[in-house]
Amino acid sequence: MADFRLAAETRTEFGKGSARRTRRAGRIPAVLYGHGQDVQHLSLPAREFAAALRNGGTNVLLTVTLEGTEHLALTKAVQRDPLTRVHEHVDLLVVRRGEKVTVDVPIVVTGDVAPETIINFELNTVSIEVPATSIPENIEVDVTGRAAGEGFSAADLTLPEGAELLTDPEAQVIGFLAAPTAEALEAELEAAEAEAGIERDESDEEAAEAASEDSAEEGDSSSDES
Repeated sequence: MADFRLAAETRTEFGKGSARRTRRAGRIPAVLYGHGQDVQHLSLPAREFAAALRNGGTNVLLTVTLEGTEHLALTKAVQRDPLTRVHEHVDLLVVRRGEKVTVDVPIVVTGDVAPETIINFELNTVSIEVPATSIPENIEVDVTGRAAGEGFSAADLTLPEGAELLTDPEAQVIGFLAAPTAEALEAELEAAEAEAGIERDESDEEAAEAASEDSAEEGDSSSDES
C-alpha cells in the first residue's frame, strides 16, 4: 500500500470565514485525532490530498507532517461541496504501524461473464479488520465465465494476508442474472404503460412489431454470413 506524505499547517482561526480563506489559499481545513491525544486543528494541501485519494483510494494511508512531527493517519470522514465536489473538511484518525483497523473496502470485478449474463452487485464494499499499513485499495473478484444462478458470498472473497472478514460470511456480494430478452423488455414496457394509463395506438404497436422483426432478421442474416 502506497504511503502519501502531506505537509500540514496548524490552524488557529476557526469559523466559516476562516475556512473559506483556507480553501482560497489552496488548502483544506482538517482535524487530527486518536490514541488519546488532543484534537489538532490543521490544514492540508488541497491538490496533494485530492491526488492521494485518487491514487490511493478512500482508505489511503497518509503521513502527515506537522511542526517537525510525523503522524500516520487514515481519512475517517471527508466533506465535499454537493455541487462542486470540492473537499471542504477532512477528519484524520491517527494510527500506528502494526495496529489493526476496521475499514470498508470496495469490490472490483475482473474478467468477462458468460454470454447473456448480467452482474448484480449485492454489496459494493465489505468490512475487514487489517493492519493499518496493509489496507488494500480494493478486493478483486474474477467473474470469468460465471453464468446466471451463480454468485459470490463474502466467504468466497480472497482477502489480503493478515485481514479478517467482519461482514457476514454468508452475505451475498455478487450475483449473476440472465439478461432479459427483447420480448420480456417489451412486455415490461407495456405493463408500465398500462399502469400509468398510457394507451398505445395501432401505429405504435405496428412500429414495435416491425422493429422486433427487423432485429430478428438481422440476427438470422448474421448467422448466415458466419
